[in-house]
Amino acid sequence: MTDTAAYASPLLALPGAVPAEEPDAGVAAHYGDLFREQRALARGEGFVDLSHRDVVTVSGPDRLPWLHLLLTQHVSELPPGQATEALILSAKGHIEHALYLVDDGTTTWLHTEPGQAGPLVAYLESMRFMYRVEIADRGGDYAVVHLPAGSIAEPGEGAVVRETPYGRDVFLPRASLRAFAEANGPAIGVLALEALRVEAHRPRLGRETDHRTIPHELDWLKTAVHLHKGCYRGQETVARVQNLGRPPRRLVFLHLDGSEVTLPEHGAPVRLAADGPEGRQLGVVTTSARHYELGPIALAVVKRNTPTDATLLAGTTTAAQEVIVPA
Repeated sequence: MTDTAAYASPLLALPGAVPAEEPDAGVAAHYGDLFREQRALARGEGFVDLSHRDVVTVSGPDRLPWLHLLLTQHVSELPPGQATEALILSAKGHIEHALYLVDDGTTTWLHTEPGQAGPLVAYLESMRFMYRVEIADRGGDYAVVHLPAGSIAEPGEGAVVRETPYGRDVFLPRASLRAFAEANGPAIGVLALEALRVEAHRPRLGRETDHRTIPHELDWLKTAVHLHKGCYRGQETVARVQNLGRPPRRLVFLHLDGSEVTLPEHGAPVRLAADGPEGRQLGVVTTSARHYELGPIALAVVKRNTPTDATLLAGTTTAAQEVIVPA
């Protein structure tokens, strides 16, 4: 695990690097030109330093069937090299961890949010019982970098690659980080990647989630939950809401008024524009960004019964909404 309070990527020494703020402190927010960096990612160029993210491995002959019992995803027969996402839920079905996995044939590699390795490893260790598995926090030895879709960069010796429709996450030996940057530049900041994440409607732990979030609210059923498997903690809630009920909240995509100078902050209240800034709060902004084509955009979590055709007020900014999770 990286020390989130003190970590500073060596790539912050690159020209133009501007440090990011929480939850991405320790790496660069951008390198001087946010929109140029977004365009480069969209063209399949450059890489994003995600070396502040935590890395955990699970090895041993029982690793996949054991993980299958703990995760929301079907991984008992996960083929080597096939990427997947998974969640760990509480007994009540609330999201505790979001994991991004790949298995290399002998070891399952996963990365997660900064500071999450400690609690994650502790939970996994508590569930080992008699299974032949070994759990390790590898954040001190390995860093994550992101290559965009279409990139022809070579990850290099000793790297493990997790390939997705959005690009490749590379588990790279930390000692190789500088050499990787020199060979595969330009370096691109996390704000560019966040803008593309918002555009793609993809939730992130700690941004779109709180202590009571369930997967249905964020459309995570599509990528991180297998609805035809059981035997994991919180499965009863997933099945009950899927079959009998509706989630109390839903994720929406917002097109923000471009005339505003500032973006609404994480946690800014969402209200009906017709009710004004003193109206009843319907939800919160979770992530906002400036997109090179779409302009200012955001994700927000609102009450399920919020009218889908209503103009909203995100903080003090007028916003048109697009439905992600149906009402």
